[in-house]
Amino acid sequence: MELFDLSGKVAIVTGGNGGIGLGMAHGFARAGASVAVVARNAEKSAAAVKDLEALGAKAMAVGADVSKSAEVQAMVQQVVGELGRVDILVNNAGTNIRKVPQDLTEEEWHTVLDTNLTSAWLCAKACYPEMVKAGGGKVLNCGSMMSIFGAPWSPVYAASKGGMVQLTKSMATAWAKDNIQVNCFLPGWIDTALTQGARRLYPDLHDKVVARTPAGRWGDIDDFQGIAIFLASRASDFVTGTAIPVDGGYSVLGA
Repeated sequence: MELFDLSGKVAIVTGGNGGIGLGMAHGFARAGASVAVVARNAEKSAAAVKDLEALGAKAMAVGADVSKSAEVQAMVQQVVGELGRVDILVNNAGTNIRKVPQDLTEEEWHTVLDTNLTSAWLCAKACYPEMVKAGGGKVLNCGSMMSIFGAPWSPVYAASKGGMVQLTKSMATAWAKDNIQVNCFLPGWIDTALTQGARRLYPDLHDKVVARTPAGRWGDIDDFQGIAIFLASRASDFVTGTAIPVDGGYSVLGA
């Protein structure tokens, strides 16, 4: 359908070589976009590129630490040099250190904030002039159910993801004049390497999540193809500054 067609568009997906980022990249590939996978693990990125090419997409891998301004600037220029433009940015790179507040070190605090939140600002700032040149663009920021809830073992992750929602609103209002829509998606419990680590720490987590989720299951990375295509396409041209849960109903269950 033309409304959801991404042919000729170029998407940058940070943390795009696995997990939710790769799921969203699958959606972009199927909708006709070219995809730049940005991550630090070159072997995983190469595998992701092959995966996307098998879906018929033009894809490339860029190695970068997206918490570093100089590396972000170089990454965007590399993408523009090879793919010609930037239309879509997915700020998905993220990490977590699971400790109660009093046990976190200052270094750990800054590591999570810089990886999850500062990187989103740096990447959006670097892509902004390219989107202006293209006549508009789409920024998709990865929040979390921890943008809404708190957890005793996740204070800095929750702070970063709460900040992502507010950053989204600010960028949406600042860049509306440039025809750039900025939205946030809030993943629930998704089966990824990150949540597999949580399940090792908390063996009863799997069953608790299934019991609370109306959909009756954990999410899969390809559950993010639809939200990716919608928020990156003309279908969402009048949607900006939002935070949309993708959680099988986890965040709305009342009892």
